[in-house]
Formats: sequence, C-alpha cells, structure tokens
Amino acid sequence: MGAGQVEMRKAATRSVAAALGLTGLKVAVGFWSGSLGVLAEAAHSGMDLFAVLVTYSAVRFSGKPPDPGHPYGHGKIEHLSALFEALLLLLTCAWIIGESIARLAARQVLVEASVWTFLVMAISIVVSFLRSRALRRVAAKHRSQALEADALHFQTDMWSAAVVMLGLAGVRIAAWVPSLGFLQKTDAVAALLVAGLVSVVSVRLGMRTIEGLMDSSPSGAAEQIKARVESIREVRDCHAVRVRHSGPNYFVDLHITLDGRQALEDAHAVTERVEEAVSEVLPGADVTVHPEPTPAAGDRGRGPGPQAAS
Repeated sequence: MGAGQVEMRKAATRSVAAALGLTGLKVAVGFWSGSLGVLAEAAHSGMDLFAVLVTYSAVRFSGKPPDPGHPYGHGKIEHLSALFEALLLLLTCAWIIGESIARLAARQVLVEASVWTFLVMAISIVVSFLRSRALRRVAAKHRSQALEADALHFQTDMWSAAVVMLGLAGVRIAAWVPSLGFLQKTDAVAALLVAGLVSVVSVRLGMRTIEGLMDSSPSGAAEQIKARVESIREVRDCHAVRVRHSGPNYFVDLHITLDGRQALEDAHAVTERVEEAVSEVLPGADVTVHPEPTPAAGDRGRGPGPQAAS
C-alpha cells in the first residue's frame, strides 16, 4: 500500500470518528431540548457518519491495483461512493423540509434553547471546520472525489450549525420578550435553511459524480495537452486527444503526426517526451500515444489505394 493510500485512509478514519462524536452529541441534545434545528443537524450528521463509512470502504477498495477484470483500476468506486452520499443527503433534506413545514403551519413544539444546545452547535462548527480543511487538502493532493465529498459534508455541517444557532437565538429571545413570540418559529425556519443549503450542495456533488461515471473530460484538459504536445519540435500535429479519469487516476489517449522517414527508435523517443509533456499537465496520468507518419510528398492529395478502399 502506497503512502498516498495510507494518508487517505487516515483521513477517512478520522472523519468516521468525528462524525460519530458529532452525531451522538446532537441526537442527545436535540431530543432533550426538542429543537428541530438540532435534530435536523443530528440527522445530517447521522447521514454523514454513514457516508464516511462508505467513503472509508471506497478508499480502501479504490486503492487496489488493476487486475484482468478491471484493467483501469478500481477508481470508479469513489464516484459511486460520492453519488451515494449525495442521494443520502437529499433524502435527509426531504424529511427535514416536511417536518419544518408541519411546524410552521400548525404544530406547536416547545423548544428549550439552553446553553448546552449552543455549546453542541459551537463544537460542531469547530470540528466540521477542522475536518473539512484537512479532507480538502488530502482530496486535492490525491485527487480523491470520495474524500472531496466528505469535505463538502463537513463544510455544510459547519454552515448549517451556524444557521441552527441563529434559530436557537431567536427562540431564546422569544422566551425573554413575550411580544416577540413569533421568533419561536425561527428554529423551524433555520431547519428549512439547513435543508435548502444541503440540497444545493448535494445536487452539485451528484452532477459532478455523474460526469465522472460518464467519463466526462476535465474542462480544458484536452486543449492544454494538445498545445503542450505540439510545442515539441518533432511533433507536427496532435489530435484525437481523449481524457478520462477513474478515481484519482487520469487516462489520456492521443495521436501525433511525426516525420515518417525517421527510425522507429527515434519515433519511440519522441513518444516518451510526449508522455512526459502530458504528465506536466496531468501529473501521474496513464498516457497512450499513437504515432502516425506524415504522408510522403508524392502521396499527398492521393485517394486511398485499392486495399484501403475495399
């Protein structure tokens, strides 16, 4: 197992521990206080816990080397993991939105905005900020979409916890000033805002993972590779550039046109320089180069011969 896989596993393991602790705290305080905002956060963290467990498994599996049945490796499991996390969050948001609307429309629920509810939300903000920052660093370093999805989870935890704190502050003010009793509804409003925020992030994450599963080319990558390869003096032309990624790994196929009169050994040396040039654009990419000879002067403009036409 490489150093990168070890670092990714450690990041995933710490995320599991953080999500487990936050979920337990929020569930306990949410039921004790009756705060829908805190319970919404608990459900959010519960989904995060399940999601980071899936991510941990995905990171372990995606690090397996290629085999005859999976010649491009197992990186796609990271895309599937991220998509699964997005769907889980959307289901959670649907429940939160339904409960919030019910409370706003009719139900009166006593919410106790004690110091403990504020303390739990403050702890959530700090822990989520630290985990999000650490996960983003590791995800960017190793191009892990699964860890990036976890970073988004913790980032939304941070902002949603801040929104819940505002809702709890409204409840506390309503308790102090009876004429502002309408502020009792701010807890449900905060839960709606949390659900809306998380839904937007989940949809964006889901769209990105679907693009990865469909082998969408990274924006601008083909153009950068073409320009870089054509800057090599021996390369007459670079075309048919195709880029795909599987988990943290990029795969690049391209065609180049070379002087057809040069020796095979010289042409091979050029293809190695092309591979190095592509690696400058996409470090660590698996590159396949197809060299083509330039047509001889007498063949230019000539149609296909009998064999080519048959």
